[in-house]
Amino acid sequence: MSETSNERFSSKIGLILSVLGIAVGTGNIWRFPRIAAQNGGEEGAGAFLLVWALFLFLWSIPLLIAEYGMGRNGRKGVIGSFTQLIGKNGWLGGFVAFVATAIMFYYSVVAGWCLYYLVTTVSSTLPQSLGDANMIWEGFQGSYWPVIAHSFVILCGGFVVIKGIKSIERVNKILIPSLLLVLLVSLIKALTLEGSELGIQYLFNPDWTILRKPEVWLEALTQNAWDTGAAWGLVLTYAAYMRKQDDVKISAFQTGIGNNLVSITSAVIIFSTVFGTLSGTMSNGEILDIMKTSGPASTGLTFIWMPQLFASMSGGGIFSILFFLGLTFAAFSSLISMIEMAVKIFVDMGAQRKRATITVCLAGFGFGIPSAMNLTFFANQDFVWGVGLMVSGALISYAVIKYGANKFRVNLVNTEDSGSKLGKWWVLIIKYVVPIEVISLLIWWMYLSATEYAPDTWYDPFSPYSVATVIVQWCIGLGLIYFFRKKITPENSAVPSE
Repeated sequence: MSETSNERFSSKIGLILSVLGIAVGTGNIWRFPRIAAQNGGEEGAGAFLLVWALFLFLWSIPLLIAEYGMGRNGRKGVIGSFTQLIGKNGWLGGFVAFVATAIMFYYSVVAGWCLYYLVTTVSSTLPQSLGDANMIWEGFQGSYWPVIAHSFVILCGGFVVIKGIKSIERVNKILIPSLLLVLLVSLIKALTLEGSELGIQYLFNPDWTILRKPEVWLEALTQNAWDTGAAWGLVLTYAAYMRKQDDVKISAFQTGIGNNLVSITSAVIIFSTVFGTLSGTMSNGEILDIMKTSGPASTGLTFIWMPQLFASMSGGGIFSILFFLGLTFAAFSSLISMIEMAVKIFVDMGAQRKRATITVCLAGFGFGIPSAMNLTFFANQDFVWGVGLMVSGALISYAVIKYGANKFRVNLVNTEDSGSKLGKWWVLIIKYVVPIEVISLLIWWMYLSATEYAPDTWYDPFSPYSVATVIVQWCIGLGLIYFFRKKITPENSAVPSE
């Protein structure tokens, strides 16, 4: 039995805030606006938002329910809970953990960016123009500061995780409410900018022609997984510390809907700011082009435009500090959950928590350096492992199906302590809809990549957005997990008593 198997969240609010801390972060504030900008059409991004919202109910919430059920049942990390559910094939949970850990390697880099901009807003004047903002961003990316900031946030995250779930709960009770308050202030200011309504109009206006592109559907699904934390294994890890009276179904809906509301709020802030700042001198098409080219894959969108928003307002210096403080809090809370997920696996294997945390943090620092030093490499990793969340979702679905989807619903979700009962609709989604989504979207994307989008590079594993780079990196991860399957699978899969 692992040394932390009897730890529990002290309250329902502690659980929800900690789970919100998993996904309410840069996935909502930094990643969602740039993905919406990249997948908008000439008329708007509303069609992308519609598909993204659809996947909340056909992907994220059903998988969150599965993760909550698996974690509370297994009382172990990802691999241990998979093993508890399906026996010898539980090693497949290792790929779910591998994907989230690979995301951690570059996610800590983003957390470092947030910290750097927080320090910059405290110590320097805000940029007064797009040129000034770009100069700060490019100067930062051309220095050693991304590596230094990346190492610092990894160190801080490890310090919290070493102390266990109680420490994580206390930290998130401060970080998440602070973030939500700062976002509310930023929203109010963004909406008061002249021309901000043009950004909102573009964000919600649908351009139905983009729905013919498979990458739009692919990005919508993976972004919703980013928003909610679905299929990362992070919710599963925290669910190991759930109290038996905490309701799985309600927790999943609160997690999914709460995170998506934060994403929409963040997109409104960013789009209102960019359009409000540039609408007087540029057309919508020119503005959109700038949003799409703010760093590789729009990685600099939030960091280039938010300082300009605050520079335009009275007291902007104070609000910019609050915003980047909140963003840093959000990134840090998510990073903590990723470190905890990997540490829990080692703890299940019999390692001491302190030693496991140090090992995970050292690996996170080392493997994160390439993303910290090269934005193209960073964008490649974000693409490969973002799409990899689809495979993680398929594996979670497989585990539930192998156990028995209806049996899972009755025995692990609809317990005598649950306040609301999960209907049979969930069984249909987890057994049929989720596998169909994965298979159809991946095949559709691969076929069109090879025949239309990138016929000359789809087979090149060194092309950052090719089919080959995705398949090769997935195979490496799966191969490593299979090779070490006996070492990483806990021998004792007994469920600890309450």
